[in-house]
Amino acid sequence: MGAQQTVLFHSTIFGPIHSRRLGVSLGINLMPDDGKICSFDCLYCEAGYNSQGAGKSGLPSVEQVAQDLEKKLSDMKRKGEPLDVITFSGNGEPTLHPHFPEIITKVTELRDKYYPGAKISVLSNSTRIFDPAVAEALKHVDNNILKLDSAINPTMRLIDRPNDPSFTVEKVVESLRQFEGQAIIQTMLLRGEHNGQIIDNTTDEEITALIEAYKEISPREVMIYSLDRSTPEERLVKVEREEMQRIADKISAAGIKVQPF
Repeated sequence: MGAQQTVLFHSTIFGPIHSRRLGVSLGINLMPDDGKICSFDCLYCEAGYNSQGAGKSGLPSVEQVAQDLEKKLSDMKRKGEPLDVITFSGNGEPTLHPHFPEIITKVTELRDKYYPGAKISVLSNSTRIFDPAVAEALKHVDNNILKLDSAINPTMRLIDRPNDPSFTVEKVVESLRQFEGQAIIQTMLLRGEHNGQIIDNTTDEEITALIEAYKEISPREVMIYSLDRSTPEERLVKVEREEMQRIADKISAAGIKVQPF
């Protein structure tokens, strides 16, 4: 707990696990298996803070990802196990891997070979969509799930703590428009406190700003969710189901498809 919370995934391929958003999910961790590398340092990250360091294992190669995934998929297929989705997640931001586009190509080939009915999902914090090669790769996955936790800069900075001081809501919303209805936007709703600062991205002002941003982005859908596991900042509070539904209703009334989780 607290500052001691550390990375969750100690391998490149993990699971399958049951995801409340995606179903039976086999995970791919493109970050080190003994450390964390991310372009955000979110207060709620279940893998802990970036200060734990990048570890010593380094990033897996394209070949290692492909070999480990093929071994797991062939094993699951042989046993007749179901699979709904292959999900890029793990100990940090998957699109930071320098060979992310090639890995997407390899994973797609293996999915087509073993589980053609399974979807490929990428959970990304949206910091690398300014790179044309990354953006192009994301356009080829089934579920391109991109983060927007607040449409108000000070709140976004407080919750997500981006490494890049030039990263702004305006820039990311503008860049998210390139996906033209193909992106799924994911928003973490929470309240709490950090270093004496109050956090709350559920206020009327915050939700109104998010709705305006969603309208500009025109996503395929919006996923709103709240805390499900322990967080490195212990003074965060989960938004309960009933309130999540009220917020979802507001978003839906603006003509945006939304799912609360």
